[in-house]
Amino acid sequence: MRIARTVVDGTPRIVVKDAASTRIAPVDHPDDALAAIDSVRSGASAGWDVADEASLSLVSPVRTAGKIVAVGLNYADHTSETGFTQPERPLTFAKYSTSITGPQGDIVIPGGITQQVDYEAELTLVIGRRCGGATPATIDDVAGYTVGNDVSARDVQFGDTQWTRGKSFDTFTPLGPWLVTADELGDPAGRRIYTAVNGETLQDDTTSSLIFDIPSLLAFISDGVTLEPGDLIMTGTPAGAGAFRSPARYLQDGDEVVCGVEGIGELRNRVVVR
Repeated sequence: MRIARTVVDGTPRIVVKDAASTRIAPVDHPDDALAAIDSVRSGASAGWDVADEASLSLVSPVRTAGKIVAVGLNYADHTSETGFTQPERPLTFAKYSTSITGPQGDIVIPGGITQQVDYEAELTLVIGRRCGGATPATIDDVAGYTVGNDVSARDVQFGDTQWTRGKSFDTFTPLGPWLVTADELGDPAGRRIYTAVNGETLQDDTTSSLIFDIPSLLAFISDGVTLEPGDLIMTGTPAGAGAFRSPARYLQDGDEVVCGVEGIGELRNRVVVR
């Protein structure tokens, strides 16, 4: 199944899509994608109203996240283009949950802080249950997958010599359009992942090119660290990021950025500089 969120008359509503229909949850249903999965599997969603998908304005399928764990340098070609040495173990960093925006929301660049903002399409995992800590997480702990864009202020990222702030400005983590459950997506390997800016394809690879695959990432990230339902893991970006092109291709006011993962869908965000 596929889970999304929309806003109707100012109220967030859960949307569920399966082979039969697209349905919208009642107003009193929790604004929580994981709770929606439970509702569907228990049969409680059978009476939800059918929705016209084309009329829905979707927001992030995940309202918030206790942790956003991102992985850097996880595609060999991307590592090569950056000039960094490939890590011997996953390189992880955090993003603030306040950076989350939806699949159609604006990417708002604080122009007084940064002039070198980049795009990074990423397959993103949504954790479905408490796991990790003493026993590392496995792929069975993943509730589903979505598309993420790890928007990055490169001048801040490299000027700070640590990555969190430059990747965590408000709206710098577009997510969506759907959370696709693990059983529906199947094997996440081999999925095309891409970015286009103003119609020009700038990143294009498959998730089979991950250096550290999803089971390896889960085991490493959760070793001694408890993951909670709704936590996100962004698995890395392929080659073609703007900062490492010649000449560099940074996002500009009015750009349209499309990030997609095969089998999940596309983010389509406009860039606004303020």
